Amino acid sequence: MNDNNKTKTTELTPEGFEELKAEMEDLVSDKLPKAIKRVSDAREYGDLSENSEYHDARDDKNLIDTRISEIEKILEKATIVQATRSKKRVGMGSQVVIHHKGKSSETRTLQIVGEYEADPTEGKISSVSPLGKALMGKKKGDVVTYQAPAGEIVYIVLEIK
Repeated sequence: MNDNNKTKTTELTPEGFEELKAEMEDLVSDKLPKAIKRVSDAREYGDLSENSEYHDARDDKNLIDTRISEIEKILEKATIVQATRSKKRVGMGSQVVIHHKGKSSETRTLQIVGEYEADPTEGKISSVSPLGKALMGKKKGDVVTYQAPAGEIVYIVLEIK
């Protein structure tokens, strides 16, 4: 691990922080105990080398342990960033209506969130994603250009909510 990862903070909105805390609570108080019991029960089925139930249960428990560890690291480095109240400039928490220049019918509404809160299917994009970075600080009417895997894409900021 390099020094940048040790000191790098993770920006989260208050909602994102609470969602991660709730997921952690669910994993620790519900899913992990169930996984441990499942491993224990499966051990009783006999020869562990040929016991697929045991191996599946152990794999599930390992996934839960890994996710708990991941969330702990995120929360340790988290900086809670209040959503901007500005309707003049795009910032963390802003909802932005953008129009794809050159495609008359493509208008999207996106919300700028922390990197672990991003969910493109819900219109939530990370402030550190290529489009998120390009949008940060922009005003209504600004042209936003960013490099996507498909090539350069240009949007116009129509509204900041």
